[in-house]
Amino acid sequence: MADRSQDSAPGPRVRRRGQGELEAQVLSVLGSAPGPVTAGWVQERLDGVLAYTTVITILTRLHEKQAVTRRRSGRAFLWTQVTDEAGLTALRMRRLLDRQNDRGAVLSSFVSALSPHDEQLLRSLLNEPGDPELEHR
Repeated sequence: MADRSQDSAPGPRVRRRGQGELEAQVLSVLGSAPGPVTAGWVQERLDGVLAYTTVITILTRLHEKQAVTRRRSGRAFLWTQVTDEAGLTALRMRRLLDRQNDRGAVLSSFVSALSPHDEQLLRSLLNEPGDPELEHR
């Protein structure tokens, strides 16, 4: 039997970025755009570190999450940021909450896990006058 210990020797590990990290990078680039831009424009601003197809995939996922809009321009789409990274995180949180049967239990657990500073911040945000339309729901 051949010694296979060399076959599994660890080489340099390449750190994979998470989907959320890539989405945040793309949203950041879109946030700096002068207006609606192509996926190629986004890819260039990312210094070409992502393949064009990866940029398209990320933009499409962001579109499905309603974080960006797109409209046709010839054969391409022009993309526009609708929300920033904080808004995208809030959308994720809301989607997770929407999947739960006992929203009260989830929210209670969430609040009890907050640091005292974050809990105070949340309380102050909840005490601010809000959107009048939301207050009548």
